[in-house]
Amino acid sequence: MGIFSFFSKDKKESLDKGLNKTKENFFSKIAKAIAGKTEVDAEVLDNLEEVLLTSDVGVNTTLKIIDRIEARVAKDKYVGTAQLNSILKEEVASLLTENNSDDVSDFATPADKKPYVIMVVGVNGVGKTTTIGKLSYQFKQKGKNVLLGAADTFRAAAVDQLTIWSERVGVPIVSQGMNADPASVAFDAVSSGVAKNSDVVIIDTAGRLHNKVNLMNELGKIKKVMSKVIPDAPHEVLLVLDASTGQNAIEQCKQFTAATEVTALALTKLDGTAKGGVVIGISDQFKIPVKYIGVGEKMEDLHVFNRHEFVDSLFSEGK
Repeated sequence: MGIFSFFSKDKKESLDKGLNKTKENFFSKIAKAIAGKTEVDAEVLDNLEEVLLTSDVGVNTTLKIIDRIEARVAKDKYVGTAQLNSILKEEVASLLTENNSDDVSDFATPADKKPYVIMVVGVNGVGKTTTIGKLSYQFKQKGKNVLLGAADTFRAAAVDQLTIWSERVGVPIVSQGMNADPASVAFDAVSSGVAKNSDVVIIDTAGRLHNKVNLMNELGKIKKVMSKVIPDAPHEVLLVLDASTGQNAIEQCKQFTAATEVTALALTKLDGTAKGGVVIGISDQFKIPVKYIGVGEKMEDLHVFNRHEFVDSLFSEGK
């Protein structure tokens, strides 16, 4: 039974389509890397290193993968594209396993955390508000009662956008408008979630990287006031990153992990980029689980990240 026997056909097709640009770029480069070669020698490994680096896997992660492949090749000679792809696939899957990217049930929340409070962070333009909307939709599809908190009060557009998503998905929102105190909004949202017996409360926060100290203070204040309502809230701090920015996404991850305790990652816009390798690099470098990936514009195109699905799709040569 194939790995995808456990997953819906629609989800597989959505993921395959979303990774097409990365996949096409990746395989065309690998084909060039081994052109005219019958065995995986030092030159092929050098070429493969370049392929991984230009696919935004990152320097440290690339060197780790190359070292592992080199060790395997030293034991046994592998020839041809199929064998190299197979080894590479195994090593990428192994890295994702080591780096806490454990497979989780689709949009599940712990039974003893109600409401389950998610604080969403990330800079403007990465798809943060859209991710919150899609996340709300997916939770609602699972029969959960969702409430949104519009604590990104720095931009009027952020509050408006989240309100539009709340109406589109059909979930309530707590909002105080632009320039309101973000912590006050978060407090009201969590309090409302408790009163309404919500299953999930999702708090949007300002997408500013003005400086690390201010960011840390602001996010720390929001977390503190939420914990007054629910002692262990937020239960999840979700950092949203735009995969199409490649190495810039890694830099943003550095900034936010220095400012607050990020517990999960969402990588958006994988369908619009050939830089999907950044998923591997970020997972390896920060040891924070990639929990969600965005592979399209439809509400259904936010998926719970499953390392088996991702690796199988990335290394399947058919579209």
